[in-house]
Amino acid sequence: DNVFLNFEDSAIDEIAKIAFAKNESGEDIGARRLHAVFEEVLEDISFHAGGDNMPRVELNITADYVKQHLESAKELVDIRKYIL
Repeated sequence: DNVFLNFEDSAIDEIAKIAFAKNESGEDIGARRLHAVFEEVLEDISFHAGGDNMPRVELNITADYVKQHLESAKELVDIRKYIL
């Protein structure tokens, strides 16, 4: 789809921290959680990716980008631990 992603080290660290926290506060599914977190981070990019006719786009994924796109998911995890 002509979309090229560059993950900064800080973004990878943030994704790992969030995946670990979600495993701690919910069902521990191990490394499979990373896949789920990556899907959440990349959801908007995947949805808006144009196709072969679109120009080449390069995106830098930063820790701030990860935090912004996972903010609502973080709140849901915090709420779950209070539900009986």
